[in-house]
Amino acid sequence: MRRERAVVTGAAGFIGSHLTDALLAKDWEILGIDNLSAGRREFLDDATDTGRFDLQVADLLDTDISEMIHGYDAIFHLAANPDVRSAAGDTLGHFEQNIRATYLMLEACVEADVNNFVFASTSTVYGEVDRIPTPEDYGPLVPISIYGAAKLAGEALVSSYCHTFGLRSVIYRFANVVGDRSTHNVLHDFIRKLRHDPSRLEILGADPGTDKSYVHVSDTVQAIILGLETANSEVEIFNIGTDDTTLVHDIADIVTQEMGLDGVGYEWTGGVRGGRGWVGDVRTMLLDTERIHSRGWRPRYDSSGAIRAAVRSILG
Repeated sequence: MRRERAVVTGAAGFIGSHLTDALLAKDWEILGIDNLSAGRREFLDDATDTGRFDLQVADLLDTDISEMIHGYDAIFHLAANPDVRSAAGDTLGHFEQNIRATYLMLEACVEADVNNFVFASTSTVYGEVDRIPTPEDYGPLVPISIYGAAKLAGEALVSSYCHTFGLRSVIYRFANVVGDRSTHNVLHDFIRKLRHDPSRLEILGADPGTDKSYVHVSDTVQAIILGLETANSEVEIFNIGTDDTTLVHDIADIVTQEMGLDGVGYEWTGGVRGGRGWVGDVRTMLLDTERIHSRGWRPRYDSSGAIRAAVRSILG
């Protein structure tokens, strides 16, 4: 039987490198595409050693990749600017990297006759909701961040290309993904601050902070692969997250415990717009994951367990 072949954009990034490793473990052949603006080559050391992985350093915004991806079975489009906090000050960057890049990838798929398109989206497409946990068919979708809006636009493009050109797609709306190889999030922020001054910790927002689901990257990539393997419609959407949430205050407690610190003073900034950490920050997020559960996926870690494992990997 012919070995399955896939393209992973953002392959040197946090989730992309883990997904690459997981696909290679299933004997896939992988072409990774990354401009290395945020990704790191060392995340792909194990992938390179397999002999079934090739990395092309290229920017999707100025490279015609249709010839490059010809003959592959699927595209896993993970390349993006995931920094929710920066979006208000860099709206054009988010448009280019999260909308235009997705459009160009879809155009390349049509040109190269690659019919399976996997798209990494986000829970922030839902915005502030009145139904918790939130299912995939919740609506209307009213994102409150530029990042969420850009990803929702990406979802719309994916859906329209499927119905227009006969592509098949799987869209994943992720909760907050944590784990080793991450390079920025609240865990890194807390650890950096506490290494500078272990007696105090500045925390954005108002005590006890936002309340959200956190999912470990190892669980995330297994859900991505299973969702693709079991998808049975033209456009399939899956929420990926844990069945519980963790407050920012509890995250601070986990970080200080894992760093072996006692008596740390928490100094809350008060936040913006009703205690949010930043403009566009959703107060509460818990996804209904019954759809992916029905396909046989269950996370190994709950929300706090994922955070604790991620903190240990960062400290290690």
